[in-house]
Amino acid sequence: MPEMPPPTVPHPSPLRMLARWLHEGGRTALLLRRPRWMMLEAHPLLIAALIVAGIVASLLCQRLWIVGPARFNWQPLLTGWLATAAAAWACHALLHRIERDGETHAPSAAHLFSLLLAQGVLFSLLFQIFWAALIRSGGGTPSLSPETGWWIWAATWLWIGLAQTLTLWRASGRKPAALLLASLLLGLGVLESSHESDYFWIPEATASSGEGQRPLRLTQEIMEAQPKLLDGQLEEIAAHRPGVVDLYALTFAPYAHEDVFRRESALVAEVMTTRFDTAGRTLQLINHPATAGERPWATPLNLQRAIRHIAGRMDPAEDILFIHLTSHGAQDGELAASFWPLAIDSVTPRQLRQWLDEAGIRHRVISVSACYSGSWIEPLRGDDTLVMTASDAEHTSYGCGRQSELTYFGRAVFDEQLRRETRSFEEAHAAARPLIDQREQAAGKTDGYSNPQIAAGEGARRQIGRLLARLSGP
Repeated sequence: MPEMPPPTVPHPSPLRMLARWLHEGGRTALLLRRPRWMMLEAHPLLIAALIVAGIVASLLCQRLWIVGPARFNWQPLLTGWLATAAAAWACHALLHRIERDGETHAPSAAHLFSLLLAQGVLFSLLFQIFWAALIRSGGGTPSLSPETGWWIWAATWLWIGLAQTLTLWRASGRKPAALLLASLLLGLGVLESSHESDYFWIPEATASSGEGQRPLRLTQEIMEAQPKLLDGQLEEIAAHRPGVVDLYALTFAPYAHEDVFRRESALVAEVMTTRFDTAGRTLQLINHPATAGERPWATPLNLQRAIRHIAGRMDPAEDILFIHLTSHGAQDGELAASFWPLAIDSVTPRQLRQWLDEAGIRHRVISVSACYSGSWIEPLRGDDTLVMTASDAEHTSYGCGRQSELTYFGRAVFDEQLRRETRSFEEAHAAARPLIDQREQAAGKTDGYSNPQIAAGEGARRQIGRLLARLSGP
């Protein structure tokens, strides 16, 4: 009797194979058993399908982040590929030498890379759905404090790191190399994630008004106009008036992706002009697509140049320079800067102190509206300096989200106090503190009172007093 041929196993369809990969990616992301390699096939088309699946998942989930109409933004498609490329290289480095000896649990580097891609799709999907739920429950803004959001971000990356490490460890007999490469991939992933500033969708209302996340169009006209814009506005700064204590005002808003900083810069400049007689002596440095043709960019080099030029217009014995910096802040004192596709460095308090000292500016009033901005007090403290901040060095400030009109600090100190009630920076700061505390509690701030700080040297008090006496005179 002739032998019967073995039964043929139907070849799975591409969609079924993609589903198998996502299923195994989910199992390994949850730190369950080893992947069932015998069920999986890896080839270029499958790898491309997993990459596309990740992009589509982000597109759909990020659309849920916006309540109402939105416009598609293609710019994020150009970024975020470094970690993916590094993962492909790591899989090859782990397996290419021992595949010939059959000593690895993964059939090939392509299999291992595909599994990491499948994990990434699942992690991205879960995190972004969770974030969408938070945004929708908060009516358009995540219903949690910035500190809680940071812990969620950190916990997510810790879990991703564990899953990647265990996957590479199980897939290779080269354990030390697996640990080293897993650490490298985690570091690159965290680095790219922390610098993400663009998303796939822009609210239609802000997109049509020129606000929000509309990206900068880096045209030749813009590139050629910016240096002339800075030089022209600096040349228009009025010279000092002998025997008159003048205030010069400079605002710096380097974070382009939230309109609140641009609005606060404009408010502070207007208050300085109307209440402190800085007409012709005010300059705004702003990073924002809507003002790229009107205002010089808020870069460290432009700030340094502006300080140096204004110093040449001032009388160092009489005049005062007021600087207001508004952005996100870090615990190490760095002021966040972002204006894609430009690469903008952050500014630190020690840099600002150095630039002011080198320019020979003696009398200084410095306002810092940012989280952890109390860390700017000590580096800037001096007898001829007044420094006021939106928080202490241990706490976040509040009101810097995309839905905010002004920060809590900017509204209370500048809009409500210096505009309407007093010209004294110390009185305005003291009156704003309880207002800010009350509003933060009402808004549900969970990481504690921001605790705005102020430090004024006696020389600064005397010179500010002379300025206020002139402004209050007949």
